[in-house]
Amino acid sequence: MIVGPTASGKSELALRIAPAFSGEIVNCDALQLYRGFDIGTAKTPAADRRGIPHHLLDVLDPAMSFSAGDYTRLAREIIAGISSRGHLPLVVGGTGFYLRALLDGLPALPGRDDLLRERLSLREQRRPGALHRLLRRLEPSAAARIHRHDIQKLTRALEIRLLTHAALPAPSSARPLDGFRLLLIGLAPERPMLVEAIAARTRRMFEAGLVEEVRGLIETGLSGEEKPFEALGYKQALAHLRGQMSLEQAVASTETETRQYAKRQLTWFRGTSKHDARITWFNGFGSDPAVAEACLEAVRKLLSR
Repeated sequence: MIVGPTASGKSELALRIAPAFSGEIVNCDALQLYRGFDIGTAKTPAADRRGIPHHLLDVLDPAMSFSAGDYTRLAREIIAGISSRGHLPLVVGGTGFYLRALLDGLPALPGRDDLLRERLSLREQRRPGALHRLLRRLEPSAAARIHRHDIQKLTRALEIRLLTHAALPAPSSARPLDGFRLLLIGLAPERPMLVEAIAARTRRMFEAGLVEEVRGLIETGLSGEEKPFEALGYKQALAHLRGQMSLEQAVASTETETRQYAKRQLTWFRGTSKHDARITWFNGFGSDPAVAEACLEAVRKLLSR
């Protein structure tokens, strides 16, 4: 598994490792699941995939919902299939919650209830902060772990609580991934260099036609309210098309928020919990030949055990 902050070269490293070990790449980026969202997600173009099988790219329409549980189920099936062919599964991406769900599993939970979610959303719109107050009343321990502004997590916690009429299930009830030896590779470039890489990639995205990509998506009949439009770059490009910010402001906002996101990713992956502690860190970008060779050697050692 190759993890790390955005723009750290995860995809480049995967393309170096896969051919050496009959590898197949499994996407672990929540936004790359969606069809049509290519430039802003830094999705590896089909022509650049070097004939290496890629899985869980372009599998969702923009209006479709998809949970960490959905990802875990599909990814585990795909990983098992790759392994059965005698190939090496390479899970690549920066969505930490998906990675944790894949590795450690999730407790059995009810599915989405769109009608209940709509009611909760209206409640929050009428009285901001209402969801956090409701969760605090129903399940104080869960409310203490969720920020009052994190509407997505508050909604899911309340959905589970109201549908099951019980406390949120303990993490210990989850079923972890088993049957595999694991190597978690973490890429950690020096911060000033990562900041430069983020700035350069942001400029390239807009120069490559991010605004035009968003315009084309809207012209297909999408409203702009679909979840992928909340992603960095897409929400700024959409705001520019709607006349809410200039192109220069859209680029600057994307760069700033991407830096902040990269910092949050590193905080997540380098945390103290057990799933983070399993990562072997390499200081540098995945595109650095020295880093790539060190990672290749780590994979060789894993497979020689």
